[in-house]
Amino acid sequence: MEDIRMANISMENICKTYPNGVSAVENFSLEIKDKEFLIFVGPSGCGKSTTLRMIAGLEDITSGVLKLDGEVVNEVPARNRDIAMVFQSYALYPHMSVYDNIAFGLRRRKLSRDEVDQKVREAARILDLESQLKKKPRELSGGQKQRVAMGAAIVRNPKVFLMDEPLSNLDAKLRVQMRLEIEELYERLGATIVYVTHDQTEAMTLGTRIVVMKDGIIQQVDTPENLYTRPANLFVAGFIGSPQMNFLKAAVLDKNGVLTLEAGGSTLALPESRQKPLKEKGYVGKEIILGIRPEDIKDAEIFVNVLEASCITARIQVYELLGAEALLYFEHAGSKVTASVHSRTKAREGDTVRLAFDMEKSYLFDMETERSIL
Repeated sequence: MEDIRMANISMENICKTYPNGVSAVENFSLEIKDKEFLIFVGPSGCGKSTTLRMIAGLEDITSGVLKLDGEVVNEVPARNRDIAMVFQSYALYPHMSVYDNIAFGLRRRKLSRDEVDQKVREAARILDLESQLKKKPRELSGGQKQRVAMGAAIVRNPKVFLMDEPLSNLDAKLRVQMRLEIEELYERLGATIVYVTHDQTEAMTLGTRIVVMKDGIIQQVDTPENLYTRPANLFVAGFIGSPQMNFLKAAVLDKNGVLTLEAGGSTLALPESRQKPLKEKGYVGKEIILGIRPEDIKDAEIFVNVLEASCITARIQVYELLGAEALLYFEHAGSKVTASVHSRTKAREGDTVRLAFDMEKSYLFDMETERSIL
């Protein structure tokens, strides 16, 4: 394919308020770099698709400034923005062949027949659609239809690709396959891609950076690794990671200058890396929220012995075997807790077991602001 051109997107204090007063996006500011694969992720109704549609020009911006390569495009119609959009609904013409669906946008540009043919066949080769070109959309699988929609976007050689939940209509196995194909496509095209999903696995595997949104507001913009290891607040911590992080109320206690956490009658020793910020920020004697990921709760004897100072006793309510791992569900400190342990665990429903919290990997959050203390 020919080179995709430079594409920087700048968003300054973008807001979207509907005529009925409902605010969909608030003070959204973000710089999207050239050739970046940026993902908007968050629960349904958080404003991610609305933001994407504002970039595309399909949705009016209430206030704020949107720039494409330094040029303000707030009032520029969608067709003049040099942006291609891929929807979850495929948006194919049912009466046209695959070839004609991919060629449609090119023909409107009055390109020669040879040019159109060359671009369509090149896109079909990249997307493994060469044998499907004469078929109608109804003869294709969901994954093939999505590839045709991507083909129609690729041939336009746009500055930016916008993808709105493109895989959500596919079954789980096909989603994984298409995810890999999109990743390969990104490597090959070297394009700027802005991608919307509510699926955090998709977000974590595809994005160079991820924007986590809630109620129209950015919660954190970061690399997948940083979102997982350094969540900015309780929402991000709970949203990123599966099974999700456990949260327990805990009191910060000081015994001769050494801090521990007291949660549900259990005392949990804190490493120095966790004691220091609690002391410096004045949390001694206060309640905080302790976050611990399921994989950082251990039931193997070796861990229980080594981490003896941060163990709890719990009665297992539900046991689930998931192949290489098993999930143990129990309650502690008034919260439902999940532990992800090795499938060889002897723990079963109704058993009372000792479980070790790896406090080196714990997360601490302010009770009021829900922001990370670390």
